[in-house]
Amino acid sequence: MEFSHDPNLNRIAEKVEVGERLSFEDGLALFATDDLTALGKLADRVRRKLHGRRTYFNVNRHFNPTNVCYVDCKFCSFYRKPRAADAYTHNIEEAVRIAGEAVREGATELHIVGGLNTKLPFSYFTDLLSAIKRAYPQLHLKAFTMVELDHFARFYKMSDEEVIGRLKEAGMDSCPGGGAEIFREPVRSLLCAHKCDADRWLELAGKVHSYGIKTNATMLYGHIESHEDRVDHLVRLREQQDRSGGFQCFIPLAFNPQGTQLAHLPGPSGIDSLKTIAVSRLMLDNFPHIKAYWVMLGKRLAQVALHYGANDLDGTITEGSELTEAYSVEANHEVKMTKREIVALIEEAGFEAVERDTLYRPVAREPKALELETV
Repeated sequence: MEFSHDPNLNRIAEKVEVGERLSFEDGLALFATDDLTALGKLADRVRRKLHGRRTYFNVNRHFNPTNVCYVDCKFCSFYRKPRAADAYTHNIEEAVRIAGEAVREGATELHIVGGLNTKLPFSYFTDLLSAIKRAYPQLHLKAFTMVELDHFARFYKMSDEEVIGRLKEAGMDSCPGGGAEIFREPVRSLLCAHKCDADRWLELAGKVHSYGIKTNATMLYGHIESHEDRVDHLVRLREQQDRSGGFQCFIPLAFNPQGTQLAHLPGPSGIDSLKTIAVSRLMLDNFPHIKAYWVMLGKRLAQVALHYGANDLDGTITEGSELTEAYSVEANHEVKMTKREIVALIEEAGFEAVERDTLYRPVAREPKALELETV
């Protein structure tokens, strides 16, 4: 009995079975298939071979130091011009206060990203990290995308090595994967003309990895890109991982058009999102983890995505940030889950919920802490 009614999917399934790397053309064929069930089953095979029934989550909080940004990306509803009425920049004391709240709520990670604000000195960012680290050394600081690091190097006229070294010394433990968007031109320039290009993003990821710092990687999909653009993106990430080996997790980010310059677009369908998760798992054979980011997928679709190759739901995000709220598809842009809720979502989908830290090490909680609704 054939695996699928789609002959291309049968051919690709044979390659997956023997561990043969999939080609660019294979990636296009995966996106083209109309056999969603078989595609999901194939991705699920790979996922279960790597992780069994284990599905990871963490207790984390997001913090955006500033929403002031000169990069007017067409897909972004978060950034503000400096004189906007709702533009803000948090001071260091406020950052430490928020970090303290996160620790008391049981968070093991603070996720720090923000706008490219040319009014701030570089010392603001190092002071931010070092102040939080001094107050809460147990908190893992996942801070600054490759786009932010590129901005720091160019605007403050520093070498990449100096930027990375000083941020690491100040307390940067790992980096998030944002700013990748879509690598291929001309789509990248149409979306974000003032951001660093694909080669620069990948170069910086490699340099960060050379310092022993782990990062994630993302792809924003469901806007003006083609399937060719998506597969090109995945292949480039796979090639960089071959070179530097520091990517922990790939996060496909479902575009939410609300409030953006592309508000006339519908965004990705549920079918498209499930396909993208599955294709990512199959193409990225050297990435340990694929995340179903519940904030942008929605909780229910994220559950289904666990059967399509994803093995991570991200975290509880114990308190929302302006950035995550802007991108959330949940009702009223809700971006907070309790630990009990995220565990229930995973278990209802038929998987084993494993709390992790940022580096995917299991977290053991004291029995009393396990009873807390907020964690």
